[in-house]
Amino acid sequence: MFNNKSLIITGGTGSFGHECTRIILEKYKPKKIIIFSRDEYKQHLMQKKFNQKCMRYFIGDVRDEARLLLAFRNVDFVIHAAALKQVPAAEYNPTECINTNIIGAQNVIKAALYNNVNKVMALSTDKAVNPVNLYGATKLASDKLFVAANNIAGGHKSRFSITRYGNVVGSRGSVLPVFEEIHANKKNHFPITDVRMTRFWITLSDGVYFVLKNFERMFGGEIFVPKIPSIKITDLAKAISPNAKFKIIGVRPGEKLHETMCIKEECEHTFEYKSFYIIKPSISFVDKGSKKLENITNLKEKGKKVKDGFEYNSGSNENFLLVKEILKYR
Repeated sequence: MFNNKSLIITGGTGSFGHECTRIILEKYKPKKIIIFSRDEYKQHLMQKKFNQKCMRYFIGDVRDEARLLLAFRNVDFVIHAAALKQVPAAEYNPTECINTNIIGAQNVIKAALYNNVNKVMALSTDKAVNPVNLYGATKLASDKLFVAANNIAGGHKSRFSITRYGNVVGSRGSVLPVFEEIHANKKNHFPITDVRMTRFWITLSDGVYFVLKNFERMFGGEIFVPKIPSIKITDLAKAISPNAKFKIIGVRPGEKLHETMCIKEECEHTFEYKSFYIIKPSISFVDKGSKKLENITNLKEKGKKVKDGFEYNSGSNENFLLVKEILKYR
């Protein structure tokens, strides 16, 4: 699908951008991969790692609509990964978070429509589901913008969809490197917010492959959610150090005991497939056909509507990793 095509990754110098670039270069022969981000030093480091002829590096911020309009010229596919993601930083700097995560999302949509981009996939998070912090609220707003963008598109060919998943193993912000550092420094206790806490668990490469496959599946307006295992945070500590001792520090502001990626309030629009769920748009799209509540993807995969009251939650997930299995996911 990506052979001889041009792709841009916003926030492309992050962990997702690195892995996505690596996989696309290995599996496809793209015409261009454009890395769009605001950090010149990270771009410099990434350019030393990926210096193929198809690579392009654009310094810019998603807050800057004019720069996006230039960067999106002759682009076929967009992966929107740029975001301010640190929950405490967002609480302390709310305007900055809003400008990047909401206004930036709107700028990406405008640039895609102006340049007649074929498909746009925005990355979302479990934090956008029933948000209890500003970061989650801004990502919920972003998700709504990308779904509704299919209506704004009108007669344009552009399509917009979303991929949502939870904690990425070993990424920045993940608890795994924090626990590993504690273990390496031979400290006595692992800080645990609550012994009941659970998280979804997905590797970075699995997340990238899921995003790329969803470009083939999408009609526009869907939220794609992978079926992935859960872990107990206490089991993660035990996997790193079998004799781990815990220090209970309490749930932090804006933190949940369990992650939720599909809520019961949206079960009327949620469909289950072999390895993923799709939350179909609840709104009707003008000039987009009647695909919004059908159970077949663009790859002819057939799903079934979930039962009333269905919720996909890390605490009630049927698939939990054992202690000995957790670190295999690194």
